[in-house]
Amino acid sequence: MTDLTDLPDLSGLPGFHDHLELCLRLAEQALEAGNSAFGSVLVDADGTVLGTGHNEEVSRADPTAHPEIELARWAAAHVAPEERASCVVYTSGEHCPMCAAAHAWAGLGPIVYAASTAQLVQWRTEWRLPAGPVAALPVTDVAPGVRVHGPVAPYDERIRALHERGLRR
Repeated sequence: MTDLTDLPDLSGLPGFHDHLELCLRLAEQALEAGNSAFGSVLVDADGTVLGTGHNEEVSRADPTAHPEIELARWAAAHVAPEERASCVVYTSGEHCPMCAAAHAWAGLGPIVYAASTAQLVQWRTEWRLPAGPVAALPVTDVAPGVRVHGPVAPYDERIRALHERGLRR
């Protein structure tokens, strides 16, 4: 099992780039289904995928249908509490406050995100879109004990392109 404390920037995690690529594919699936472009992957310490998800806010008519919160709920029900801290969530975008809280309450380990909340806010401002309904806080402001790594180039720019494409539909 990988010791997460030995990896200062987490980029040495097993499957790091493959998991981020999967997040982008999931974000694209979300967009194709009419949802916002967000995708997430839950992996164990060895890099084995335990679950995946993408945003379903529109398709489920539920503004809380974020993949990060769904994976936290799944982990709480299916992963032993002592194993959750070694699970990593890879995601296309940094967790919103709701998802960050669910992540921390479930006792999950690090988060690796392609694009940050600050980047998303900047892009939305450039595109003259309104701010979201909740404060755009970094994960560490909501869940200070959760280790994070991101944004990760070039995945952040690829996510930007997906979000921009979503504006044209």
